[in-house]
Amino acid sequence: MKTIHLKIDGRDVTAQPGETILEAAKHAGIHIPTLCFLKGIANSGSCRVCLVEVEKARTLLSACTTPVSQGMVVYTHSARVLKGRRSSVELLISNHTMDCLHCIRDQNCELQQLAFSLGIRQSRFTGMHTEPTFDDASEGIVRDTGKCILCQRCIETCRKVQGLGILDLENRGFNTVVGPVFNQSMHDVNCMQCGQCVINCPLGALSEKENIHDVLRALQDTEKTVIVQTAPAVRASLGEEFGMPIGTRVTGKMVAALRRCGFDRVYDTDFGADLTIMEEGNELLQRLRHNGVLPMFTSCSPGWVRYVEFEYPELIPHLSTSKSPHMMFGSIVKSYWAKQKKIPAEKIYVVSIMPCTAKKAEIIRPENKTSMYEDVDAVLTTREAARLIRLFGIDFTTLPDEPFDQDLLGDYTGAGVIFGASGGVMEAALRTVKQNLENVKLEKVDFHECRGLKGVKEAEIDLAGKKMQIAITSGMQAAKPLLEEVKKGTSRYTFIEVMGCPGGCINGGGQSIIPSRIKNDDAQGDYRKKRMQALYDEDVECSLRISSDNPQIQKLYADFLHEPGSEKAEELLHTSYSSKARFHKM
Repeated sequence: MKTIHLKIDGRDVTAQPGETILEAAKHAGIHIPTLCFLKGIANSGSCRVCLVEVEKARTLLSACTTPVSQGMVVYTHSARVLKGRRSSVELLISNHTMDCLHCIRDQNCELQQLAFSLGIRQSRFTGMHTEPTFDDASEGIVRDTGKCILCQRCIETCRKVQGLGILDLENRGFNTVVGPVFNQSMHDVNCMQCGQCVINCPLGALSEKENIHDVLRALQDTEKTVIVQTAPAVRASLGEEFGMPIGTRVTGKMVAALRRCGFDRVYDTDFGADLTIMEEGNELLQRLRHNGVLPMFTSCSPGWVRYVEFEYPELIPHLSTSKSPHMMFGSIVKSYWAKQKKIPAEKIYVVSIMPCTAKKAEIIRPENKTSMYEDVDAVLTTREAARLIRLFGIDFTTLPDEPFDQDLLGDYTGAGVIFGASGGVMEAALRTVKQNLENVKLEKVDFHECRGLKGVKEAEIDLAGKKMQIAITSGMQAAKPLLEEVKKGTSRYTFIEVMGCPGGCINGGGQSIIPSRIKNDDAQGDYRKKRMQALYDEDVECSLRISSDNPQIQKLYADFLHEPGSEKAEELLHTSYSSKARFHKM
């Protein structure tokens, strides 16, 4: 393949055929700002922010869509280019609500940062605004088209990452908006509520539905015992909200901060993850022994569960009936824990801090309700947790490390920690199932074949002399071939882990938002790997790494649940699913 030679800002640059000016410049260490471009997902050129000047070209060209050519001469910051970029950004701002002080993305908005860098303080263009749509009807995601710049990153994310395509450009000309068909609410279509569109939106046009004030009211209610649990992936992302490097593990500081916010107990959802393994592992063994429906799918990702109910309802029997870890935890708090502490369930308020916007929808599913009380009362994303901590004036980075509360539900294992990474649920399950089946202390607990960011991971595992085929996938576009095989009856797998978000919960829609300049920069490395490594590092440091070895899990079964799959366990820890209509109304 012949190398292409060109000049960018007077520098000799080499590139490969098919590369764009943006790619060539990036490899040469030359920064060209973008808004609509997102590596591997979106490159519409619609924002006109990456404009460059090319000799002999009549107009400025978008760097993200223009291929390099032999002998090309490019200027990325000429007076003409800067004037063009300023005009592009001013035009975007002219149809923007400009409510920065009230916006959830204030100080973390790519449009705001770009305007600042270009010295734009106001727009020259005034006049009519596109009539905005404010949609907060869905359980987890808010859509505000008044802030939308039509960059199409959300459209391409939904289409290419999740294979759904529920978002598109609606109407024409000045009336164009991004939304579901006929500009319906996201509540009324087959949205997973995964939030991948949220974390890829460059500004505040898409955001999580906030529940901070619900939590504040509970914290201020002297009649309430307020318990908070934190998902494993949160510890690998929360620090980023306070300026710490990507993937910094902040477990102890997180606990200290939440305790200072006034929560009565701070627990780790990893206990619930250990409990999930006990129930899910038993369910798999029962299906194997009694010719149950195989392959069995994991069920701890609510976005994935919604996807099956919408898109593959015929595969519902393959889903594990086990609730997700935080739902199990909430159910146990309001039954076993409440009884032990002699606190009425109605006076207990359970808050889950999750890396996921779909968890907000999960807690109100009627199938998950085990009594007259909700198992979990409120879900905060990682981002909301950070805002709550700031609200209390806590200097997060200087906090000492503190342990989770240890009474009754405080112990957890490394197996619970790795739930936050794609392959973690499978690895945790294999540790317990293998040890219990072979009835010997498992010496090798690491199943490296389960790890990594590959779209589909597969392996053959020896369990008590029998071979079991497993598969692991994340993100619905990657999962589709596996699902089609199961649908056709040609799947060779026994157990399949599916996570709704690519990479698992470490890349959930409720996690800290990574700017596109970092996502697009190969030199920065994959942020998901850094977060994932934080969880595996904590797993290694745990004294216990197999869920069934958790002494408090053992006590819970001995004193209350009796055994995995018992009548009590079924009542509290298992759920059901049903086919859902793709469109509520048309």
